[in-house]
Amino acid sequence: MTKWKKLGSRYLVNEKWATLRVDTCELPDGIVKDDYYVLEYPDWVNAIALTQSGEVILVQQYRHAADIISLEVPGGVIDAGENPETAIKRELLEETGYNFETCELIATLYANPATSTNRTFTYLLTGGVKTHEQHLDEHEILQVSLHSPAEVKALLLENKIAQALHAAALFYGMERLNAR
Repeated sequence: MTKWKKLGSRYLVNEKWATLRVDTCELPDGIVKDDYYVLEYPDWVNAIALTQSGEVILVQQYRHAADIISLEVPGGVIDAGENPETAIKRELLEETGYNFETCELIATLYANPATSTNRTFTYLLTGGVKTHEQHLDEHEILQVSLHSPAEVKALLLENKIAQALHAAALFYGMERLNAR
């Protein structure tokens, strides 16, 4: 398999949360594609987070683009200069108030590698203890809920977790837990 050769790029939008560039690329067969759109996002982290008693921590929040109330795993954007493990621990403390005994990277996923540049680092954290109150971002409103692994499996099988990367993370996490 041969990669495409990027001949040029220009930005149509270059903002903090929305960066869109258009590339001109030469394909392996010599054809030039002059309007390939790419969304540049920062990398993300998400967590399959279990409390000390073995409950899975999920969060519920409104997602404006899809106009849905979404049941998800905790997570967020990796800040500039931050490593993914530090980011997930920070995000969990901010969103849920929990600290964890263990933290293990279990998957690195791409949201849509055809059009987006970012990766999502998925962690399994265990031994969670609530040590703080939530400290949410200015426009962040979310509710924390605790679920047994059996409840999470049922939610997945009933398609109650609609965010694709979060559903994939839960499948990876549940498999990792079952293998132990």
